[in-house]
Amino acid sequence: MSSAGDILIVATKNKGKLREFQHAFEPLGLTVKSMYDYPELPDVVEDGETFAANAFKKSKAVGDALGLPVLADDSGLCVDALDGRPGVYSARYAGEGATDSDNNLKLLGELEGLKQGEDTDQPLLSTARFVCTLSLYDPSTGQELTAEGSVDGWITSEPSGAGGFGYDPLFYLPGHEKTMAELTLTEKQGISHRGAALRALTEKLAAQGGVRP
Repeated sequence: MSSAGDILIVATKNKGKLREFQHAFEPLGLTVKSMYDYPELPDVVEDGETFAANAFKKSKAVGDALGLPVLADDSGLCVDALDGRPGVYSARYAGEGATDSDNNLKLLGELEGLKQGEDTDQPLLSTARFVCTLSLYDPSTGQELTAEGSVDGWITSEPSGAGGFGYDPLFYLPGHEKTMAELTLTEKQGISHRGAALRALTEKLAAQGGVRP
C-alpha cells in the first residue's frame, strides 16, 4: 500500500484513540490526520455485527471518499458476566450520544444487579477483555489489511485513574495491580488491545517492504 507522503489518515473522531494512534505512528515519521481534518465527510454508521465489519466499513467509506489509504479501528469491551456485552455497542451502550461516564454507570448498574443477594463488597465484578480490530484500506487497489489485538482483565466496582478513556477506569489489570486508566500512555500502548493490534499491523506492513501504509 502507498500513502500520500508521510500522512496517515485515521477514521476516528475519538480524541482518546487519536492520541494513541499519534503516539504509535509519530516515531515512524508519520503525521496522523483524523476526521477532524475532514469535517465535510459524513459520519459512518457503525451497524456491523462484528468489530471487523465496522472497522472495514469505516476504512472503505472514508478511503473511497478521499481517494487515499485510511486506517480505521473498531474496539470495545466484552464482559463475561454479561455474555460479551457491550461488545460492538460499547461506545453507545447507554444510548446514542452517551458519554464515557454514562456507559460506565450503565455497565456497573448491570453488573451490580447481577450480584444482588451476594457479597456486593467484592471489588472485582467480572472477567472481561478489550478487543480491537484494525482495517487499513487502499482505494487505489481495493486491498484491505487487518490486524487484531486483545487484553484480559477484570471489571472493578469503583473507577480509578484519570488517564485513558471509555471503560479504562473500570478495567483492572491484575498483573499490574492498576486499572487501564492508571497507566501512562506508553505503558498502555505496551499492553493494550489497540497497542497489540497496531504492532501486528506494523509487522504486516514491514513484511510487505515498509512500515508505511
